[in-house]
Amino acid sequence: MDQTTGKGAWPKGISAITLFVEDLDAAKQFYLKVFGLPLFYEDPNSAVFKFGDTLINLLKITEAGELVNPAKVASREDGSRFVFTITVDDVDAMCAELTLRGVTLLNGPMDRPWGIRTASFMDPGGHIWEIAK
Repeated sequence: MDQTTGKGAWPKGISAITLFVEDLDAAKQFYLKVFGLPLFYEDPNSAVFKFGDTLINLLKITEAGELVNPAKVASREDGSRFVFTITVDDVDAMCAELTLRGVTLLNGPMDRPWGIRTASFMDPGGHIWEIAK
């Protein structure tokens, strides 16, 4: 228990992130090919991959409303509002590997003013992933 509030401690990590996708099969194939991870779970509306302790759930956008109502489900054309960052040992080597896997980089590799080296790419659903060292 948290000594200051008397309530349970805040969770220590994110257990799952659900990404809405227009084309589930294309997104699933991209994640299989680019990240090289096996499917953790699959049904007709979703495909789930395990990134360490976090599940990435690719969900058909037609099913998204049930999760977010009364909020609005945005399309990928509305623009990006977040970036997922994955730490790697060598950004340049990973960029070369991603290119071999058919990925087109959005930017990088580049040294950022805040002291890290990064590169970014987009999945078929319009979600942006960054690799960083």
